[in-house]
Amino acid sequence: MFGMLKHRLHPGIFLFFIWLCHLMEHQKVQAGNCWLQQGKNGRCQVLYMPGMSREECCRSGRLGTSWTEEDVPNSTLFRWMIFNGGAPNCIPCKETCDNVDCGPGKRCKMNRRSKPRCVCAPDCSNITWKGPVCGSDGKTYKDECALLKAKCKGHPDLDVQYQGKCKKTCRDVLCPGSSTCVVDQTNNAYCVTCNRICPEVTSPDQYLCGNDGIIYASACHLRRATCLLGRSIGVAYEGKCIKAKSCEDIQCSTGKKCLWDARMSRGRCSLCDETCPESRTEEAVCASDNTTYPSECAMKQAACSLGVLLEVKHSGSCNSITEDQEEDGEDEDSDYMAYVHLSSLLDG
Repeated sequence: MFGMLKHRLHPGIFLFFIWLCHLMEHQKVQAGNCWLQQGKNGRCQVLYMPGMSREECCRSGRLGTSWTEEDVPNSTLFRWMIFNGGAPNCIPCKETCDNVDCGPGKRCKMNRRSKPRCVCAPDCSNITWKGPVCGSDGKTYKDECALLKAKCKGHPDLDVQYQGKCKKTCRDVLCPGSSTCVVDQTNNAYCVTCNRICPEVTSPDQYLCGNDGIIYASACHLRRATCLLGRSIGVAYEGKCIKAKSCEDIQCSTGKKCLWDARMSRGRCSLCDETCPESRTEEAVCASDNTTYPSECAMKQAACSLGVLLEVKHSGSCNSITEDQEEDGEDEDSDYMAYVHLSSLLDG
């Protein structure tokens, strides 16, 4: 077409026509929109910048970056994103894994639909311990490499607490570095770093009454005492401990209910809106009222219903006590002696 026009038009007019065509083409390309990702529905999602050519948009090399050619008003873009799951006619910048940088711990892989995708592939070559590990989320992973994959898939704060399966006692837990093993309120062993120094208390509103009946100047002081004891103390209620005759004397914060500990003649504020999943046989627990409950969650529900404090004596049925549970009873004696020692330190 350009050859025919060249012979019919004045040279100057022909050059102007060529320039105009290039300008129109350039403006057409510039009218596109750059998007940060293409959804599973095939539409462009998360607008990065309007008025951008595909070349400019795809220059970054990010795998998820996509582009649309349509020059549409903001109202149409808004409608696409809110009601249609993204913009149609989405063109991904990358169709292969060539020159794709997925970042540390990931690699590019073509999926079943022949689309490039970044998948978790952490470098596990330097891991020396090949056995199971306990994660900072309280879950056991078959090895450290499996934990690193879980961390990559959406748990950036996940780390190894200690080697071996997650335990219910600190007896066989070897914490790394200067961290200390502490059993929390759900009877799970965690490795934590003890804070030896707490800031000076500036307000009486910081006082807490511990589950042990001791007044703590702040949450920091209670955590420090927990570390020294090696077992979670927990908060009974906010403010100083009072000599309550029943739960009627204790005011709990919103969403909590007072449960009475008849053995210690103390009240404790607890959350009582927990919904229990269907329990498995191995989740049964024997509670402090010598009743077997399907799970610890079911025990807590019963406690809330009765208005009394129930705690786990041991896992399994109340009619079956294993050798390990008898040994745990010995540990409780040593925990009590540590508690007495701690109380004397705090009182002093």
